[in-house]
Amino acid sequence: QVQLVESGGGLVQAGDSLRLACAASGRTFYTYTMGWFRQALGKEREFVAAISRTGGSTFYADSVKGRFTISRDNAKNTMYLQMNSLKPEDTAVYYCAAKTIMVLTKYEYDYWGQGTQVTVSS
Repeated sequence: QVQLVESGGGLVQAGDSLRLACAASGRTFYTYTMGWFRQALGKEREFVAAISRTGGSTFYADSVKGRFTISRDNAKNTMYLQMNSLKPEDTAVYYCAAKTIMVLTKYEYDYWGQGTQVTVSS
């Protein structure tokens, strides 16, 4: 089992950048496929990005492709989401998630963090 804690959220202006981090407990972080999701107020949770165990493969939602970059540092048990050119519609609670299944998709995540709020003002 893995525990996940997000950090790095905050209030920024449109066009700004922000980097989120997801710290994982345990010594088996490298065995998990990791992902970022977000949920805006009144909306369903949506997939943002995913990264393979080694970090060699990534997968993005069309809405963030070219603006967001997912990465991980297995030596530090941490995953990141670099968010550039932020828009008001990126405002949401951002969650990190982990799964043991190796397939790089937006489905079947088993473990979730508590979330961190990102607010982008216009």
